[in-house]
Amino acid sequence: EVQLVESGGGLVQPGGSLRLSCAASGFTFSSALMYWVRQAPGKGLEWVSAINNDGGSTTHKDSVKGRFTISSDNAKNMLYLQMNSLKLEDTAVYYCAKWEGGSVATWPRGQGTQVIVSS
Repeated sequence: EVQLVESGGGLVQPGGSLRLSCAASGFTFSSALMYWVRQAPGKGLEWVSAINNDGGSTTHKDSVKGRFTISSDNAKNMLYLQMNSLKLEDTAVYYCAKWEGGSVATWPRGQGTQVIVSS
């Protein structure tokens, strides 16, 4: 059974930084395509960043390019998201998710961690 547990969210001022972590278990993490997805208040799920753990290639949504960095540690089964220069519009619940095809809403994900960007 896929288990994903996020941590590291919190309240931060605009321009600040946070690092999210996700502990993964129940599947072969080193060959998985992993995502960070988020859900802002009143909006649907959207993918933010992705990493192919089999090779390490990454991609980011245009709105976070240059500010967010996704990384992983295959030895520890850990996924990370370093978020810098945070903006008000980054406020959301952030989830790590395992790609399994189809809609992002159907991918296994954790319980989420709240990120609030506010002055």
